[in-house]
Amino acid sequence: EVQLVESGGGLVQAGGSLRLSCTASEIKLENYAIAWFRQAPGKDLERVSCIPRSDGSESDADSVKGRFSISRDKLKNTAYLELSSLKPEDTAVYYCAADPWCSRVDEFDYWGPGTQVTVSS
Repeated sequence: EVQLVESGGGLVQAGGSLRLSCTASEIKLENYAIAWFRQAPGKDLERVSCIPRSDGSESDADSVKGRFSISRDKLKNTAYLELSSLKPEDTAVYYCAADPWCSRVDEFDYWGPGTQVTVSS
């Protein structure tokens, strides 16, 4: 069974940093586009960042450009989302997902259960 598991969330003060990890089993993340999504209370799921299979240019939401960075470690079969200069509006549950392409939210094949990020002001 394919599993994605996120970790690294927590409570951080505004201006702080976190690194989220997404570890996969039964699939090789290097063969997939990997995306991070987030969902804040009462809001829709938002794609934050996506890195294509080719490790080419990634796409980031305007709200996180210059502050968040996506990467993957092929040997560890793990993807990361580095969050910096965090703001209270970044508070959300963060999910990683895998798909052959950096697609729309409803097209991603595999999802993790999510990790909570809370940013205090």
